[in-house]
Amino acid sequence: MKIPQVVIFLSIVLGVYTLVNLFLYYQTRPLFNLSSIGTWIKLLFWIVVIAYPLGRTLESLIGGQIPTLLVKLGSIWLAFMLYLTLLFLLFQILSPVANYMFHIDFKGNTHIRQISTGIVYIASILIIVAGYINAISPKIAELKIDTHKPLPNNKLTIVMASDIHLGTIIGKKDLGKLVQRINIQNPDLVLFAGDIFDEDIAPVVNGQMGKLFEEIKSKYGVYAVTGNHEFFRNYQAKIDYLNEHGVKVLCDTAIVAGDINIIGRYDRQSNFALGQNRKPLLELTKHIYKERFTVVLDHQPFNLNEAVESGADLQLSGHTHHGQMWPFNYITKAIYEVSMGYKKIKDTHFYVSPGYGTWGPRVRLGNRPEVVVIRIKQDKG
Repeated sequence: MKIPQVVIFLSIVLGVYTLVNLFLYYQTRPLFNLSSIGTWIKLLFWIVVIAYPLGRTLESLIGGQIPTLLVKLGSIWLAFMLYLTLLFLLFQILSPVANYMFHIDFKGNTHIRQISTGIVYIASILIIVAGYINAISPKIAELKIDTHKPLPNNKLTIVMASDIHLGTIIGKKDLGKLVQRINIQNPDLVLFAGDIFDEDIAPVVNGQMGKLFEEIKSKYGVYAVTGNHEFFRNYQAKIDYLNEHGVKVLCDTAIVAGDINIIGRYDRQSNFALGQNRKPLLELTKHIYKERFTVVLDHQPFNLNEAVESGADLQLSGHTHHGQMWPFNYITKAIYEVSMGYKKIKDTHFYVSPGYGTWGPRVRLGNRPEVVVIRIKQDKG
């Protein structure tokens, strides 16, 4: 992003962050008045509020264990912010009803306010724990496609993952498990549909995670495209790192692997980061041999008609996380033609993955992380 855009974006984000936390502070005040532990609760509240922005700032300046701890703590608070806000708003709506029906004074009785506030926090904890367990339990999603176009040995197995978000929160252990899940599928091709990195590349380099990419077993190679997070900071270093460790990054590039066409597009964020528009898909596919099966990798699933018009057989995308945490899935469904899963438009197949990792909190509610296995079969009929 350009500097003015970054300033505007950060101002909006920090403004919303501040307003939400002021609302939560106001709602949590009954617990601050508890005689024995109220002061400690207030101190803890402000620690978790400042943890994420402070941790991200220190992470970019000095690195080390303290910023890492702050980021992990603060990221969990991001999830709490969502569900505490929803539950407190629900409380504001229901408390007058309860007062009218059962003569319970939720707002005037301090003791009742303390109990109800505690219940809201306990409910939020249970929600977050469930979301965390879900977030660390990826599934294998299978997609089967028939094609009249020739394939090596009349079939092809592609394993795709998107939105890993390697960094401070998603680390070496998680990547190792992903590599195991990929290799067990015995893939012909492995494709990464962007947002392999979270923000800073330093945790990935320091953790020597690149060696794990080298352990991926794929008959025709491992390929990737950039996502918007690759462009948040030092994008070229991220591309170089992947190339050095056996993952070929396709930047507005068309190649042939396993006798199929693979078109890898720059992410839309490149328009801002590089100061130039990415190439239209029709230009990227202009000189390819159209009788080959053609796969398009495009991180953000916008303008699906481009893939249809270019004659692509399959487009693989990610980015949406399908909202990651309910009820944000309703927003992504409103924004994207496909927020998650499969759709066919004319002769073009589309699959949008909710991703393998998470952004911010390690919490998912409403969808599970996944590794996608696409089994393509040549239909000789």
